[in-house]
Amino acid sequence: MILGIDIGNTNIVLGCIDNGEIRSIVRLHTDLHATSAEYAIRLRQILDLYDIDPQGFEGAILSSVVPPVSAVMLAAVKKVTGVTCMVVGPGMKTGLNVRIDDPGTLAADLVVGSVAAMTCYGPPVIVVDMGTAITIVVVDKNGAYRGGAFMPGVKLSYEALSSGTSLLPDISLAVPKKVIGTNTVDALLSGAVFSTAAAIDGMVERMEAELGYPCNVVATGGLARFITPFCKREILCDNDLLVKGLWVLYQKNKK
Repeated sequence: MILGIDIGNTNIVLGCIDNGEIRSIVRLHTDLHATSAEYAIRLRQILDLYDIDPQGFEGAILSSVVPPVSAVMLAAVKKVTGVTCMVVGPGMKTGLNVRIDDPGTLAADLVVGSVAAMTCYGPPVIVVDMGTAITIVVVDKNGAYRGGAFMPGVKLSYEALSSGTSLLPDISLAVPKKVIGTNTVDALLSGAVFSTAAAIDGMVERMEAELGYPCNVVATGGLARFITPFCKREILCDNDLLVKGLWVLYQKNKK
């Protein structure tokens, strides 16, 4: 069994994977100020909760887009499990032919999601990750990572809208009743959900037109389940995509 860890700007995803089967997935809030001891305590509590032996891991793998938390989490994993984490980064075997201007700048989460989508759903595939930011990236029919587009995430956009205006309140994301909102909250929900769905539909259509052929489309991230039901394009929703990708990368790179 291995421990897979994906550190995002908002959440940390922890997954225990046994022979390719995900035993448990837990999401923690990303805390920039927590020490390695504090993260170690949280990790130990989670493993105890799921009755998982901390000494039962053959290895661990970590991807991160928050460098200050990476070193802290690596130390925490070492303290709790005794294993040294493999880190997703340059030089790792991925199976992707990265065709962007500077391959060394490709973020770890985009690598992990693309590898998982290519393995589980096959190329060509477009991967939509809805977190603090929304990333939409393309793996073409030859298994080459071609790049993509980034947008502000739903919560980030509407927190900015609320803080930058006098009369628009902060809202909690929920399913909108209709497109034409008849009060402020419903109008905000409509804009948050339907405009994001429309943007994803439009970006997928434009990317396929640029490639010259259709693609599988898979979405992941905390907000995917809210948005994808309102997309006109058929989109597979896989909340475990990054954990699956961590397993694949671990298998490709273990000694």
